[in-house]
Amino acid sequence: MLKLETRHLRLVVAIADYGSLTRAGNQLHLTQSALSHQLTDLESQLGVRLFERLGKRMEPTAAGERLIARARVAVQQLREMEHEVKQIASGREATIRLATECYTCYHWLPPVFKAFGERFPKVEIQIVPSATSRPIRALVAGKIDICIVLQLPRDRRVEGVPLFDDELVAVVAPTHPLASRAYLEASDFANEHLLNYSPPEESHLFQRLLTPAGVMPRQLSLIQLTEAMIELTKAGMGICALARWAVEPHVRAGTLCAIPLTAGGLSRRWYSATRAAKNKPEYLREFEQFFARAVTGAPESAHSITSISPRSLTLAS
Repeated sequence: MLKLETRHLRLVVAIADYGSLTRAGNQLHLTQSALSHQLTDLESQLGVRLFERLGKRMEPTAAGERLIARARVAVQQLREMEHEVKQIASGREATIRLATECYTCYHWLPPVFKAFGERFPKVEIQIVPSATSRPIRALVAGKIDICIVLQLPRDRRVEGVPLFDDELVAVVAPTHPLASRAYLEASDFANEHLLNYSPPEESHLFQRLLTPAGVMPRQLSLIQLTEAMIELTKAGMGICALARWAVEPHVRAGTLCAIPLTAGGLSRRWYSATRAAKNKPEYLREFEQFFARAVTGAPESAHSITSISPRSLTLAS
């Protein structure tokens, strides 16, 4: 008789993720007492301890580690199964939930969605903006199906496809003292007010240029809205670093200046990332391949199309 149930799998994964019965119970909507009873019952049935209490944390034993690894796979498969069945029940063929690592990148997604929707009208695409700050974490947790990122993690649960390279440039107002420079070095940021999407430990600009040179800007403001960052830069209230394609219209209009970072420029490579799986859903594999073909080498083309059919795209809360 099978002793393991779905609730047992969710239980050991939650304890491993949150490190305590109280936090795991909150996640599973169970009291600490109920969760403790379930764990004791499971360990009794299996005849082995799965966790040891070390201080305030619950740490898995060797047997627990083995069970947790298998449980993660099983729980993820159950989530995907439930999701696909619900989509069939609602009359849709499939839903693809997507997020990007940077809010600016949503600007060039519309033409991809529009073209894909014309080819696969029964596949709904949901943008999940709440996952933008931690797309890989959301991907592994099963909250999204694909994300667009600058760096792939060293995680066997994630696999990626290279999409395109773009250039990160310094952006300043035309009246800024640095506007006439041919290029900027890390030291040029030392006395500036930098407007940036993310903190230094998560920033491509810091990781590739500023941190290796030991440079910290005079002032750092975190702003996750591209339009706000651009307007503040136009007003001379700071400088920022954005993709060249994201600011090209403003550069052409003469309201901003884009300056290369270092003499050789600072390029970035974007990837699409999905959960690693032997049996990846065919519609997701098709979308990933179509996406790679559609955006390769030309994110700028996104500015030519600004609307998407509401039947093929929704915004998830």
